[in-house]
Amino acid sequence: MPLIESNEHKALREAVASFARNHPHTPGTDNRRFWQDAAKLGYIGVNLPEAYGGGGGGIAELSLVLEEMGAAGNPLLMMIVSPAICGTVISRFGTEAQKREWLPALADGSRLMAFGITEPDAGSNSHRITTTARRDGADWLLTGRKVFVSGVDIADATLVVGRTADARTGRLKPCLFIVPRDAEGFRRRPIDMELHAVEKQFELAFDDVRLPADALVGDEDAGLLQLFAGLNPERVMTAAFAIGMGRHALARAVAYARERTVWSAPIGSHQAIAHPLAQAHIDLELARLMTQKAAHLYDAGDDTGAGEAANMAKYAAAEACVKAVDQAVHTLGGNGLTREFGLASLITAARVSRIAPVSREMILNYVSHQTLGLPKSY
Repeated sequence: MPLIESNEHKALREAVASFARNHPHTPGTDNRRFWQDAAKLGYIGVNLPEAYGGGGGGIAELSLVLEEMGAAGNPLLMMIVSPAICGTVISRFGTEAQKREWLPALADGSRLMAFGITEPDAGSNSHRITTTARRDGADWLLTGRKVFVSGVDIADATLVVGRTADARTGRLKPCLFIVPRDAEGFRRRPIDMELHAVEKQFELAFDDVRLPADALVGDEDAGLLQLFAGLNPERVMTAAFAIGMGRHALARAVAYARERTVWSAPIGSHQAIAHPLAQAHIDLELARLMTQKAAHLYDAGDDTGAGEAANMAKYAAAEACVKAVDQAVHTLGGNGLTREFGLASLITAARVSRIAPVSREMILNYVSHQTLGLPKSY
């Protein structure tokens, strides 16, 4: 993989950074105008096929866009979900009709899609998912629950991970279904979060939701492959989100450390301030390299290599983000907790990157088992 970004990627970074900096946005407020403006410039659908209105790029380009938006203090969480997870799954495994219905609309920002996988009792274990779909004639009946699903209130449909019975073995296997927001029997309830974000979290209930045969995405017998085709981009994009957030916090701290003067010297001249900020920068840069590697492997079609790298990238980026935000707040002291500087809200947001979409402990499990070949403890 190239270690140095191409001129095209550098130009894309500069363009997105300029766009995001010059687009006014107050944290916690509606960002639909920003989403639509970004879509008009081709940023939202940069990873989707040109034949369906996208930019013809990959996760490398989409993650770059999200990182720069975050670095400008203007991230879009639903980019992880709508174009990265749902758009990727549909473009790789959807029918021609599904591609024509969804991809152009996801690319131009006119429609959004949410993604539902987490369940109350399954946690991070996708093998314990209990949401099931059973055949009823030519239709499917979907029953179950999901939690911590982002943006359901603004999404036109939700891509839901369910399970169906294997006709040969009787065992349940994962499958993906497109559930329209107005489907009968599909209910949502907002979750009361202390984290204040534009994108709300929801608990979903499916009570024998009737879906047509063409609601199934991809091959019924290739569920795991199709599922991880969406989860690997999710991890890469979460890493980019975290890196952007960390860069934003670090930039605010560096600017403050240059200007804030105590005893006739900027506080940034003291190593107790300068060194932790330098360490934060190093950690973010290292995480960015792993994120670029993961995106490159995924776009090259190496799903196995991308799975390992995407998990490592997400882990490294989350740790770097938490440390950068913590050090930024510490650098500003009391000012770091004021609304004026906008860093205090990042303390909680940064910690989310350690938890979602998969905890750091589960990533360590993955690396110890899959990479190091150590025995499982469960």
